Amino acid sequence: MQNIISKEAKIAVLCGGMSSEREISLRSGKNVLAALQRLGYKNAQIVDVSENVMNDLKGFEYAYNTLHGKFGEDGCIQGVLEILKIPYTGCGVMSSAICMNKEYTKKVMGTAGLPLITSVYLLPNEDPIKKVEDLHYPLMIKPVSEGSSFGMSKVNNESELVKAVEEARKYNAEILIEEYLVGIAATVGVLEKDGKAFATEILELRPKNEWYDYEAKYTKGMTEFILPAEISPEMTERVKWNAVKAFEVCGCSGVSRVDFLIVDNIPYILEINTNPGMTDTSDLPAQAAACDINYDSLVDMVLHSAGLNK
Repeated sequence: MQNIISKEAKIAVLCGGMSSEREISLRSGKNVLAALQRLGYKNAQIVDVSENVMNDLKGFEYAYNTLHGKFGEDGCIQGVLEILKIPYTGCGVMSSAICMNKEYTKKVMGTAGLPLITSVYLLPNEDPIKKVEDLHYPLMIKPVSEGSSFGMSKVNNESELVKAVEEARKYNAEILIEEYLVGIAATVGVLEKDGKAFATEILELRPKNEWYDYEAKYTKGMTEFILPAEISPEMTERVKWNAVKAFEVCGCSGVSRVDFLIVDNIPYILEINTNPGMTDTSDLPAQAAACDINYDSLVDMVLHSAGLNK
């Protein structure tokens, strides 16, 4: 199934927003707008999403979503667009809401037997020390519904755990605590063409920091990118198959990116990003380029997912 979108269509490039990832989203939106204009969509415009978004979207025929984080990837803006009957790119309301929450994502993927790192889910009033009694240090502390590694940290003991949970709760009251494993960090995009999901080439990440934190993600030179990943052909196929399977069981559509940690020949899935970054240093454009899909073609492919996410 393929949308036919007129070059005259009025397209809102949604970016900015009200999350901690606002600045990254603005960079994504600027790049996407430039690509749309090069593709001939002369009526594409930036819409910096605010509380007045319903008024700001009047008259637009399509929405290209480059919002990251809260309100943009959690089903909120998707719900607004459903009400306004504006076709939009990427995942729908339900899959966006599920995948924004790392714990719910793991529960859904667990039903499909996908490999997951041992973890616990910490509710707002729970004692983190008691909660992790059955886990092995070191541990990774993650706000359950946050992106770009905001609020994440690695801890080696109880005192560090308490401080890290306090810091993470500045972003989300609920926390995911995972065992820290050492392995190959990898990520793979999942796109759709003619209604069929397929995986891009796998990108291996070798951060200069201990793990792939905010600095490593968004500072040039702080991560070595290996594309395609230096893993066996058998592991390559397993990672791609698991990425597409995760995409499907979580109800994703249009575009997503699935992050992995490969440890002892097991490709553990960390999370699904339903609205991957489109900045100059973002993973998805590089993964697509390795499949001979240049930036503009990637933007056009994602644009044509608009309205197919219900």
